[in-house]
Amino acid sequence: MPQTLRAVPDPHIYFVVLFLHLCCAVLSLDCYVCSASATNEECNQSSQECQLPLDTCMTIVDTLGALKAIVKHCASRATCNGAASFASVDSNGDGNSVNCCNSHNLCNFSGVDSIHKHTTLLLTVCVLLLLTH
Repeated sequence: MPQTLRAVPDPHIYFVVLFLHLCCAVLSLDCYVCSASATNEECNQSSQECQLPLDTCMTIVDTLGALKAIVKHCASRATCNGAASFASVDSNGDGNSVNCCNSHNLCNFSGVDSIHKHTTLLLTVCVLLLLTH
């Protein structure tokens, strides 16, 4: 009976597979996710691992008077930056704000608070610049 030779896989293939597995695990991003929550605390109850090409945590805050709706989810960087460029808040604080982050897992923890602080600070600086010139 003839003996069959079996091909033995190159040992380097195991290192390549291991590297790709670890690489993908490191590159994934976890974001808080919610849909139309009233508070940031409520919004931060659930998280999700973003799947490529979704590489950014996106926070959208819609405000109308005392009513707030917060949405957090995974998005592509281009989608989030595009939405952020069209977001606007009027002098009463009504409108929508978009915050994009991808610096670390769950980076959108305090998206609501930081959006309002940054918007208020930016408006204050603009008013001061207009008054001094």
